[in-house]
Amino acid sequence: MDTPFVRTRRAPVLESLAGAVILAVGMGFGRFSFTGMYPVMVKEAVMTVSVGSLAASANYAGYLLGALAMSRVGERHAAAASRIAMAGTAICLAALAFHPSVSMLLATRFVAGIMSAIALVAASVWLLHAMGHHHGAPILFAGVGAGIAISAELIAFGKAGGLGSSSLWLLLGVVSAGLSALAWPKLAQRPARREAPSPDVQQGQPHGSAIAPWLLVAIYCLAGFGYIVTATYLPLLIKASLPRIDALQVWAAFGVAAVPSCFAWHALHERLGSRAAIVANLVAQAIGVVLPAIGRTPLAFFASAVLVGGTFVGTVTIVMPAAKRVAHAVKFNLMAALTAAYGLGQILGPLLSDRLIARTHSFDQPLLAAGISLVAAASLCIVRRSA
Repeated sequence: MDTPFVRTRRAPVLESLAGAVILAVGMGFGRFSFTGMYPVMVKEAVMTVSVGSLAASANYAGYLLGALAMSRVGERHAAAASRIAMAGTAICLAALAFHPSVSMLLATRFVAGIMSAIALVAASVWLLHAMGHHHGAPILFAGVGAGIAISAELIAFGKAGGLGSSSLWLLLGVVSAGLSALAWPKLAQRPARREAPSPDVQQGQPHGSAIAPWLLVAIYCLAGFGYIVTATYLPLLIKASLPRIDALQVWAAFGVAAVPSCFAWHALHERLGSRAAIVANLVAQAIGVVLPAIGRTPLAFFASAVLVGGTFVGTVTIVMPAAKRVAHAVKFNLMAALTAAYGLGQILGPLLSDRLIARTHSFDQPLLAAGISLVAAASLCIVRRSA
């Protein structure tokens, strides 16, 4: 039987913030700082666009492997796994400061992907299961957006100070280590006494809103494919189309939009239920993804950053609690399976994009394919409910 969420007497804010820091380091820095560094490294001829696509796919392959590895990790080991993820991420970021060869770049990004998956699954299990703070989910997942915004501003600040890619990677590694030190002590805390879940937790979803586990996995895989093109190439696309625009500030807006979105989508999920919330989230995300393909204007790029940034972590904020409600129906770790499915979609995104870009010399087809994937994921909710 599924472990119930815990209701404790002390406020879970500090624990939720610690979880947010884990995701800020493991996801915001570990995964998405590469997006901000992509155009910098291409401009310095440290790597080509094609090598960058391979590095992105290597990162997502590591993410998939990390998620699969976490499928057998329980609550008792979640805190230790979170610490490993933060320390490993800081090391991977700093390692890129030493001008790695192509093979070393791919290997480092692969390991960083493993650390990111461990961070997401371990932080979620630690806060939502071991500590029992179900209502801390929005703060937890807001850490991803905060990490994206902080790392983007660090890159912009460093560039303004004349730092090259090597120094920027080292800066990112040092700051991520400092952030990790803030969350480290909280992970030593013992879980509070468990109590029975309240009626609003048991009955908080509208009738018929629950989504079957395997359907959630399919939806999440399509969602991973759908958002990753924007999340990988947006600054590079802006640099190519509008070189006078500060791509890092638009990318920072992507992260900033993600922070409040976690709270908004969590509230919508509680009010409308899983199906309606996921449909609204993915349709809005699809619009944001295809906007740059419709018009190469500053407004289109900014709107794309805000819409995709304001929805992609929202997808996680909806899907993970939705999975918690139906996890008892399967014998495997559903959170880890979902993370693996998301990772699979993210591996396919850059690989397909690289082929389409090589053939068409344009980002339009990858963006349209990503938008179609998100609409297909939303459609699964509608079709299955009416069936």
